[in-house]
Amino acid sequence: MLENSESIYIDHLKKEIMGHKRVWAVEPVMMMPLEDDGLDATNRGGSSTVPFNELMAWLDSREENSVIYVCFGSHQVLTPKQTDELVTGLEESGVHFVCCVREYGLIPEGFEDRVAGKGILIKGWAPQVAILQHRAVGAFLTHCGWNSTLEGITAEVVMLTWPMGADQFTNTKLLVDQLGVGIRVGESCQIKPESSTLARVLVESIGGSRVERARVKMLSEAALNAVKGGSSDKDLDSLVKAMINELKPKTRSNTI
Repeated sequence: MLENSESIYIDHLKKEIMGHKRVWAVEPVMMMPLEDDGLDATNRGGSSTVPFNELMAWLDSREENSVIYVCFGSHQVLTPKQTDELVTGLEESGVHFVCCVREYGLIPEGFEDRVAGKGILIKGWAPQVAILQHRAVGAFLTHCGWNSTLEGITAEVVMLTWPMGADQFTNTKLLVDQLGVGIRVGESCQIKPESSTLARVLVESIGGSRVERARVKMLSEAALNAVKGGSSDKDLDSLVKAMINELKPKTRSNTI
């Protein structure tokens, strides 16, 4: 499914844009669970206000697909108005959540006390891959950066999209309109969800047998297959071979 969706664009790029076949699609390149690839989530990234073991223990105590993970990447900072709508929506929804924020000072006073037991706020770095892969996490409210997009798809979570810039708008269109694994929430500063609307979407994203969850499960399998001897592996091998051939010394003619 994933390969078929992308092949249209890759073929167009080769034929119409580049005019040759020297185009390689080499993502994803590693999409295995942390415990399978030998990586230690506790040693990745930077400092966090919530210890890793404490965060995992909190998630362990929650039911499957009952938690929403909220993160807008390592660079994006929400405006005060966006932050107000976000935290009010989280509080009104009553859902369990893990929210990673950069500007802690924008969080309204008393919010953490009011959502105690329901949500965890993380200032700074969050072990995103480990959070998304936890059985308790069922939805991901994201800015739709490409890394987050791939990590969310692989983790089989419903994608709640709020793009802020650059390729994030295209990624949102892919997730929602073409692949059918995402639900639009907001768009940059122009479209800010009202807290009541956001609260409803948050509840719906983890409730029942959503079609988006079934579709993202198929996409996750396709992404893993692309890595394990599939199209991504093959294109990466082909790219390396092409580069080696280009670097080989050219044979000179000895004719006089």
